[in-house]
Amino acid sequence: MTASSPAVLLDPEAIRRLRELDPSGQAKLLERVVQAFSNSLDRLLPDLARARAGAELDLAAVRHVSHTLKSSSASLGALGLSARCAEIESMARDGQVTGLPAQLDAMLDDIQQVRVALAALL
Repeated sequence: MTASSPAVLLDPEAIRRLRELDPSGQAKLLERVVQAFSNSLDRLLPDLARARAGAELDLAAVRHVSHTLKSSSASLGALGLSARCAEIESMARDGQVTGLPAQLDAMLDDIQQVRVALAALL
């Protein structure tokens, strides 16, 4: 299994629970949840880019983005991304900027890998 395979990046139990809510697939629940996550990313990532653009990080914006992504990624079973978002949220809340840019870069990498895994899942 490669690092980008859905089973590695996405918790199979979370995906199973989503599929159980729509056993026939007729309501396209999994697709709709993935689309909502993607729409959220499309809305939040520009906010994150703006938060990083100034001379100083906008910690309130970083905290908001990481908090929002923490729960939405967990609901899709992207537990690694969710954990990283929780760490970033904590750092931003505590005003800890040392190491934060590297964590944000890693979060963006995680997001891309999760997007690939979700696309493979569908």
